Amino acid sequence: MLVGLPKEIKNHEYRVGLTPASVRELTTHGHQVLVQRGAGADIGLSDAQYEAAGATLAADVATVFAQADMIVKVKEPQPQECAMLRPGQILYTYLHLAPDPEQAAALIKSGAVCIAYETITGPGGGLPLLAPMSEVAGRMAVQAGAAHLEKSKGGLGILLGGVPGVPAAHVVIIGAGVVGTHALQMAVGMGARVTVLDKSVDRLRQLDLVFGNRINTVYSSAHSVEEAVLDADLVIGGVLIPGAAAPKLVTRSMISRMKKGAVVVDVAIDQGGCFETSHATTHTEPTFMVDGVVHYCVANMPGAVARTSTFALNNATIAHAVALADKGWKQALRDDPHLKNGLNVANGHVTYEAVAKALGYTYVNADTLLA
Repeated sequence: MLVGLPKEIKNHEYRVGLTPASVRELTTHGHQVLVQRGAGADIGLSDAQYEAAGATLAADVATVFAQADMIVKVKEPQPQECAMLRPGQILYTYLHLAPDPEQAAALIKSGAVCIAYETITGPGGGLPLLAPMSEVAGRMAVQAGAAHLEKSKGGLGILLGGVPGVPAAHVVIIGAGVVGTHALQMAVGMGARVTVLDKSVDRLRQLDLVFGNRINTVYSSAHSVEEAVLDADLVIGGVLIPGAAAPKLVTRSMISRMKKGAVVVDVAIDQGGCFETSHATTHTEPTFMVDGVVHYCVANMPGAVARTSTFALNNATIAHAVALADKGWKQALRDDPHLKNGLNVANGHVTYEAVAKALGYTYVNADTLLA
């Protein structure tokens, strides 16, 4: 198979879908890899390194899309990239379709086979291709929140960990999954006072066993979320329903009653956000204010630490990329039910139920396309 690697074009997105090591994995399996010149240059991965791994360089993105049987990316394709996809071509990347009807319509129109990192499951449960970026985003959420609590950035003027004689900031984390757990580790390490909310009492029990009285664990309900948010200096939203739009757990009314200068970081923004007042921002203009509350809603947070993120992501994605190239998408999905869960759009049909429900499309079971 001919695998194509384009340079990412989303705002301040410096990650790359394949490292030279990943290219070598593919070429070792007998596949060709066509890499757009400069695809990894922003994070220190040179064209020479790709060539040494067995790749061929392409002068422009149009050549990559025109020739490749499978396109490997990081972020969802932008409109000009969607327009270059063709029927039967495999697209393997993050998609986050539920809150993005324009992208969904473009992918359906393209006829391409679109496999989303964020809905591929793992043998032990969870979302192993989403996890590494959730780890990065959870840790970054605390860094970003701490920075934007500074007065010059619109915040309260609070040091997250406080100093002797002055209380630390109160950090509220909604969701105790991968994002929440890594945010929790960072916030505790920086000396903040931390409350974490989740629907799973078992998960809260696990965190309590690890962190003890350094954190406050609370069962998540409308009342407990409201109570915690109104007392918070920094709120981190890390909830996820795989493939579906994120639930709006923090309402506009709650935001209006928060402390002026408090900060909210919506890590769920890729799936539409879990704050009612959220809308996606970029690394160029990461924040906006609503009722005196700073909103940080960057949709590709891990892109800011692009080198770390690229290597972490490739560790998780390359095995499936090799399987797709070795077997073709139909056989690879027949052989691996976890990879099959990644199929969101194929041959003009929506094949992921949560996406179909969110966007009003008829759901077509993937098995009907694999028969």
